[in-house]
Amino acid sequence: MAIVVLVLWAFTAGAGFYLLLTSSLGRGRPAGLPVPGSQPASLAQPAATAARAAQAAPTRPAARRATRDRWAPPSLVAAKQAPILPSARSLVEFAHPAGGIIGLAFWLGFTLVHNRALGWIAFGLVAATACVGLGWFTANTRAARRADPGRPDGPTGSAPSFAGRLVALHGSAAAVTVALAALTALVLRG
Repeated sequence: MAIVVLVLWAFTAGAGFYLLLTSSLGRGRPAGLPVPGSQPASLAQPAATAARAAQAAPTRPAARRATRDRWAPPSLVAAKQAPILPSARSLVEFAHPAGGIIGLAFWLGFTLVHNRALGWIAFGLVAATACVGLGWFTANTRAARRADPGRPDGPTGSAPSFAGRLVALHGSAAAVTVALAALTALVLRG
């Protein structure tokens, strides 16, 4: 039964990876725009303000700085303006796949050696990963509704869009994985 859960977990991870590849996650935030919720709109253009102030000053270092900022690509300007700490959205975008992969590794260890501690660690990780995934799904759904409440067919703006069938497939496979992992960890003796 541990092998069945391992294969199902790998299938869930594959579906999630395909879901990330086909989503608009990479296109959700253009390079020149700040991350939503990270900075107020009044702080969105400090590089342009600094460049104008540097052009007005006659000093040599200010002139060099203005030349550097003038040719900076939008991605560099956005990186300079990005907050030091990641936003909650970025943290969830990293934590959900990372938790699933680490849990899969623990379950592989449980499958190979049948150590109950590895099974329970894997179960805890898959349960936490499922909770993070549900939170991510809820936040994206709410952001999509806030972005365009009149349009029922999908999100716009800063909310990433995912294919509905893939989300349902990934979520249902994850639910079965959580249930079977708990059952297997309970039934198998170490």
